[in-house]
Amino acid sequence: MDPMQVEVRGIEKLFALDGYLKPFEKEIRRRHGILKEWLSKIDNLEGGMNTFSQAYQYYGLHFQPDNSVIAREWAPGAKDVYLTGDFNNWQWEATPYRKLDFGKWELHIPANPDGSAPIKHLSEIKVIIRSQAGKLLDRLSPWAVYVRQPPKEANQGVNYKQYVWNPPQNEIHKFVHPRPQRPKSLRIYECHVGIASQEPKVGTYQNFAENIIPRIKNQGYNAIQLMAIMEHAYYASFGYQVTSMYAASSRYGTPNELKKMIDVAHANGLYVLLDVVHSHASKNVEDGMNQFDGTNSCFFHDGARGEHALWDSRLFNYNEYEVLRFLLSNLRWWHDEYNFDGYRFDGVTSMLYHSRGIGAGFSGDYSEYFGLGVDTEALIYLALANHMVHEQNEEAITIAEDVSGMPALCRPVSEGGVGFDYRLGMAIPDKWIEYLKNKTDDEWEMGNIVHTLSNRRWKESTVAYAESHDQALVGDKTIAFWLMDKEMYTHMSVMSEPSIIIDRGIALHKMIRLITHSLGGEAYLNFMGNEFGHPEWLDFPRVGNNDSYHYARRQWNLVDDKLLKYKYLNEFDRAMNLTEDKYGWLQADPGYVSWKHEGDKIIAFERGGLVFVFNFHPTRSFTDYRVGTNWAGAYKAILSTDDELFGGQNRIDKNCEHLSDPDGHAGRTNFIQVYAPSRTGVVYARIH
Repeated sequence: MDPMQVEVRGIEKLFALDGYLKPFEKEIRRRHGILKEWLSKIDNLEGGMNTFSQAYQYYGLHFQPDNSVIAREWAPGAKDVYLTGDFNNWQWEATPYRKLDFGKWELHIPANPDGSAPIKHLSEIKVIIRSQAGKLLDRLSPWAVYVRQPPKEANQGVNYKQYVWNPPQNEIHKFVHPRPQRPKSLRIYECHVGIASQEPKVGTYQNFAENIIPRIKNQGYNAIQLMAIMEHAYYASFGYQVTSMYAASSRYGTPNELKKMIDVAHANGLYVLLDVVHSHASKNVEDGMNQFDGTNSCFFHDGARGEHALWDSRLFNYNEYEVLRFLLSNLRWWHDEYNFDGYRFDGVTSMLYHSRGIGAGFSGDYSEYFGLGVDTEALIYLALANHMVHEQNEEAITIAEDVSGMPALCRPVSEGGVGFDYRLGMAIPDKWIEYLKNKTDDEWEMGNIVHTLSNRRWKESTVAYAESHDQALVGDKTIAFWLMDKEMYTHMSVMSEPSIIIDRGIALHKMIRLITHSLGGEAYLNFMGNEFGHPEWLDFPRVGNNDSYHYARRQWNLVDDKLLKYKYLNEFDRAMNLTEDKYGWLQADPGYVSWKHEGDKIIAFERGGLVFVFNFHPTRSFTDYRVGTNWAGAYKAILSTDDELFGGQNRIDKNCEHLSDPDGHAGRTNFIQVYAPSRTGVVYARIH
């Protein structure tokens, strides 16, 4: 079939899914045309995307088979470029780069007379840029794969330094375990290696592999999303002010140790996502990419367009050929070198709009998504990235952090979409915090909750979550803290006297997670520690807290202590994931909500062959409550938030059969009658 016919059919499919996009067909086709032009240019000039996206094999420092070294940089604004370091006793003029076309520079250093490499493993090096004004500037290569901050007692300042990473072949970790298959039901454990230690210090890749991955596996998650891996000079930035995009953060260990950690994750069947930051970069100059070639542009836009007013960071020039090469190759690097399986793209809303999302309300009017406010260059980059990632690995998953609701963001590139597999359901945690912060229990609106959980674009998959790292940061509160902070330090022992606050908190914590998990999307995400109601916020060591690590850790002892009630939340989280793993509601079509009663505070829906019933009423329980279903048969409760194992009152009899009645109810062909205790969520499955 003619490829053009396939393409037209693909874009027509987009309009068939959403007829409201038809008036914007011209703009959608214009964007798609620009994408095709880029792909054609890459094919003609580079021989295809595969070569173009492996520029990490060309740029940076590379040891040749004869032990000579070739180094290359892209520095279009530089007058001269030099390499210096331990290897030449810091005599920078001894090793100048040769200027090539298109702003490229190349240096060849022959092997030593004895045949050994002229630069040793872990030697410190620097790139020296002579600006057009003649000023000499110390820089780290943007392609550096290993950078470290000298210890404070070394009296060498705070800037990161670049070290050559070229260990002997027998010391390089070789991946043993195959990548897991792409999960059909994606259950993500969002985590940070540095805070995974219980001790007040920076955690390590080794600690994470040995102690945390078994916990994640046991909890029933099938994917981990690793934050703060791309090197960032400022630890408290949570990894979102990246300074070296190709370097795995050395504060947790070596590149080898990260590879071992990912291999262990794969051995445990965990799909590994990298939290990738291509939306902006740190303003740091001496240990970042900013002003690498002595100009204010190079990788970034010059002027106001090149700076993010809110994040105080630099914004990439996505229309620059070499910038596209750098960023696309960055994705290939993490995939090829470290065996990452997919990516969560940070700050996508900031990329998509010239406003950077600052002060933008996004009413849902389609003109907001197809007007002059859209940054077409960034949108095309994201489409190119998704095209490349999925072309190289069909099993790859990409997730967009977008709050705007951009249509077709999660439709294939072949349909005129941007190509992401999922977007984050960012309105969901905001709704839960709004309710916990501003409303009493009897003011909760069932219709509003259902709308927030089900309001997503048809056939564009969403990652649902009740809270992520955002809600755990200092200045905010986790759901557990909003619910129980008044007595969390005095009444979380099973030996404590009964507490209404703790009982309510544990009950609602489980209900909020279950309804978010089952109704809110096609994937689910939890941030490390929140599964057991980790107390307090997360605060990295900084000047404002005297460089304390007290809150930059996870208190695993709380969930491991059988005398504390954190175990109840942890056990429920595990049971919830294992139940989904068995029945697969996340991979089913969105739930059909048959009942949302404001007075009774009850929500009922069907999804994936199961019936879900939630009673949010603070005091009222209901016997023989009618729940509609289109599936006739006998039902039993398979999961209840009220189980004694989960800190509940054990009011649901799981041996009780509920026979359907064909008279119908709530627009469904059948109904069952159930006991719906207050503050309880129950999942029912047909047994025959």
